[in-house]
Amino acid sequence: ALTGSPVTLKILQNWVPRVSHYFDKEHYTYVGHQIVIQESIEHFGAVVWPGALALSQYLESNQEQFNLKDKKVLEIGAGTGLLSIVACILGAHVTATDLPEVLENLSYNISRNTQNMTMHKPEVRKLVWGEGLNEDFPVSTYHYDFILATDVVYHHTALDPLLATMVYFCKPGTVLLWANKFRFSTDYEFLEKFSNIFNTTILAEFPESNVKLLKATVREN
Repeated sequence: ALTGSPVTLKILQNWVPRVSHYFDKEHYTYVGHQIVIQESIEHFGAVVWPGALALSQYLESNQEQFNLKDKKVLEIGAGTGLLSIVACILGAHVTATDLPEVLENLSYNISRNTQNMTMHKPEVRKLVWGEGLNEDFPVSTYHYDFILATDVVYHHTALDPLLATMVYFCKPGTVLLWANKFRFSTDYEFLEKFSNIFNTTILAEFPESNVKLLKATVREN
């Protein structure tokens, strides 16, 4: 079941318009830092989607409620890396993951925006939802305080592996923060399955962008 009385928010125009020779670079400002993101047109995961902006903004504004300092944070479907960069700036040990074809651009964005200015060096790793989790991220070694996921649900067939991946990493004590645009019936069907598995609270809604931000924790029997 879904609980919570969400706050209604607006995604702020946190990017800085500037005359740039590079049409493919976006400039953002979060937590007092300018972040430059290179997007790529070839891949879905290489564009900054609204959920990433929504959750970056929320983490920046709610640092007391969600204190990421020295916490272990895993982002699944990290895309261009904006949210992982924000989590690094907020002091987290970040592991940003995505599909192999996205990793080069992801690594580039993360390293250029966190070099010499974050306490913990972020890690970028391949993670294909539902595949090789036990081998690549054995439970005995990997425990995360926070799982971040934004815009991971859209028209694609990998929804069951996605849910299985969320279940795998969301252990007792882990907080999963998921922001997504809700447009299609499949999005709501996924939300229903999700909220049947986890204790789920709606933290915020961004009606202009159709984005909902949800917090989930594992049900402890």
